[in-house]
Amino acid sequence: MERFTISLDEKLASEFDQLIKKRGYLNRSEAVRDMLRDKLDALRLQDKQALYCIANLSYVYNHHERDLAERLTELQHHHHDLVVASTHVHLDHENCLETVMLRGKTDVVRRFADTMIAERGVRHGQINLVPVDVEAGHGHVHSHPKT
Repeated sequence: MERFTISLDEKLASEFDQLIKKRGYLNRSEAVRDMLRDKLDALRLQDKQALYCIANLSYVYNHHERDLAERLTELQHHHHDLVVASTHVHLDHENCLETVMLRGKTDVVRRFADTMIAERGVRHGQINLVPVDVEAGHGHVHSHPKT
């Protein structure tokens, strides 16, 4: 493990300590490591360096919208290689929430999510991508380890 020292003004240090306490970290080092990992993962995704990912796609839609539920299900079936699982929740008389767990090549997962969110009647769609490494020849995914 490599160590380094940073200097923070009192106000920033106090705000940081409040944040790590609120988030349940035991110490500053754990919090800084997670923040760095999050930022590096975001940059990998932004720069298209993360070839593979796991993802959570969530969206709300009006189930009264003509054939929308069938279209969404059909899209998932056409991309069965990406879809790991899905959950359907009835929010009220008109609206449903679906959460779809995905894995695969990041660009393909992103395009699939964009297609789902763009369907007429889908509202509030959002995807959370997590970069992963894939073992060559095995298809096993590994997230970046917490160190």
